[in-house]
Amino acid sequence: MRPPFARGVAEGLPFMVIMVPFGALFGVLGVESGLPLTQVMAFSVLVIAGASQFTAVQLIVDAVPAVIVIFSALAVNLRMVMYSASMVPYLGAAPLWQRALISYIMVDQTYALAQGAFDAEARWTVEDRVAYFAGVALPVFPAWVGSTWAGAVLGTQVPESWQLDFALPLAFVALVGPMLKSRAHLAAALLSVIGALALWWVPYNLGLILAATAGMIVGAEVDRRMTETTA
Repeated sequence: MRPPFARGVAEGLPFMVIMVPFGALFGVLGVESGLPLTQVMAFSVLVIAGASQFTAVQLIVDAVPAVIVIFSALAVNLRMVMYSASMVPYLGAAPLWQRALISYIMVDQTYALAQGAFDAEARWTVEDRVAYFAGVALPVFPAWVGSTWAGAVLGTQVPESWQLDFALPLAFVALVGPMLKSRAHLAAALLSVIGALALWWVPYNLGLILAATAGMIVGAEVDRRMTETTA
């Protein structure tokens, strides 16, 4: 049986196909938006969140107030709070420094793989789970940072015909789709989609934030009622 760390590396490698072109696209966009290379790289090293990074850069280009930029980027990343909370039953007993490192490298891809593996491998110890998470992140994080640098340096040499802007939404759908298993999940997702379409006209992309917030509230309420019904 493959050790958890080696298994994590093997299962994380395919996501490089997504991370490399998307990271390169962010590097190109960052430089073309007028940001210096150091700031572009700081985004990918410190934030490590494609959707938030693209949102922030676009708002900066549109000369949106800094408060709105920060709020929008944080709101787009609110799902990470839910991701982290759902990891507590599996990783809550790990040392603080390990939990801090895991929260730093947690992205959609590492979370989705870890959640599936932890559910399937009930006999794993906390050490096994930490090792698996580290293994998944090993190819993902360097691919994101390295491709951002390559995109920023190469700049406009990346042809528009590659249509790399579809990488993130396709990856997100592929990851989240199989996780919509309960009525609460479906209700939250459906309301978020409807709200985002209905509020497209709200400036600064705040309609997307409002829709996501409403979706989370409805999902939590549906889950609460389902829990009361089965109790």
